[in-house]
Amino acid sequence: MKIFFRETTPSISTSRSSVLGTALVTAAMALPSLQFASAEVSPDHGVVSFKYLHYQDSQIGDGVTVISGASSAGSSSRMGVNAYSMTALVPVAGEWSIGTTYTSDSVSGASPMYHSSGLTRMTDLRRAIDVELTRYFSRGTLSIGTSYSKETDYLSRGYSVQGSVSTEDKNTTFTLGGSMNNDNINPVIPPYGEYKKKVYSGIFGITRIISKSDIVQLNFGYSNGNGDFSDPYKVNDNRPTQRNNTTILTRWNHHFDFTDGTAKLSYRYYSDTFGIRAHTLEGEYVQPLRNGWTVTPLLRLYSQSEADFYIAVGAAEKADPTKPTLPPAGAVYYSEDQRLSAFGAITLGLKVSKQLNPDWLVDVKYEEYEQRGNWSLHGNGDSGLAPFGARSVQVGVSRKF
Repeated sequence: MKIFFRETTPSISTSRSSVLGTALVTAAMALPSLQFASAEVSPDHGVVSFKYLHYQDSQIGDGVTVISGASSAGSSSRMGVNAYSMTALVPVAGEWSIGTTYTSDSVSGASPMYHSSGLTRMTDLRRAIDVELTRYFSRGTLSIGTSYSKETDYLSRGYSVQGSVSTEDKNTTFTLGGSMNNDNINPVIPPYGEYKKKVYSGIFGITRIISKSDIVQLNFGYSNGNGDFSDPYKVNDNRPTQRNNTTILTRWNHHFDFTDGTAKLSYRYYSDTFGIRAHTLEGEYVQPLRNGWTVTPLLRLYSQSEADFYIAVGAAEKADPTKPTLPPAGAVYYSEDQRLSAFGAITLGLKVSKQLNPDWLVDVKYEEYEQRGNWSLHGNGDSGLAPFGARSVQVGVSRKF
């Protein structure tokens, strides 16, 4: 059997950042560049991994398309992130392992105060660490973890527990987990204050080996959040104090014997009490080559509806971008945050890795991302928003010991 999901389920730790782009960077950096073992088996060696990631997003001018490879003339750079991550996995006594990840990312650039206008300069530095202890049994695992993340105006603490059990033939694995995150937000601009947010999450998953070449997975997730979800750095932003969401994730990996490659397909459905409905379809193909080389092209398609309280760009703002659109009279909740609008997005990526020897692995990954309102499957994108694009480059090196 040559196909495994790198993780039985996605991580349920949900450390959040108030900085646009940082959450995406953190998710990418949290995945160690390891290809050595299945997560359900007690590791027989340790691994140390280092990653560096550079992320840059931009507001795209009319007629400029990043994905198609057209000129970037007319685009305006917005947020840039440089992130570093160190991961270590250490086996203990043959039945335990301790894993830890330290991440540091510096953010600088301009962020819109409303819609895609009112750009304001900002810089920040975030440091995060998480630790996980896992006990391996003959037919399952049990993991407990904790996480800590700190930046100038945001502090997050998280705790998680996750267990798995397999059937006697080891062909089916059930996973159940839960987490809690406690966040404090302290804006550095008026109105000053301390705002809190607490999120409880749970996940249930089933992984099934259906043939020597196929493995499938189905995950159900639910999250309950209470506290302050408004963005203190946005104009006209007042969101509900509760946000619950539900996710359904399906995965299918298929190994091709004649090429020794593996196709990985996944679909994720997301819905929340803000009124957002989102679909993510992703495919990648892992193809080993000679002399330890591996190439992995990636395509990701995303679409979401707008939040119930999202305010579209109005006629006055179109005429004068320095004047944000006012909320409707009597509105209780409202937001001009572009991330809550309806849009579609395309990501193209390519990862190249090289197994230098049995102990050393290096990899490089490049991704292009583009987002437009008229790409939304729901058909009600905000035509007043400027298109949005991003590029990222990630370099990693791992060593067994």
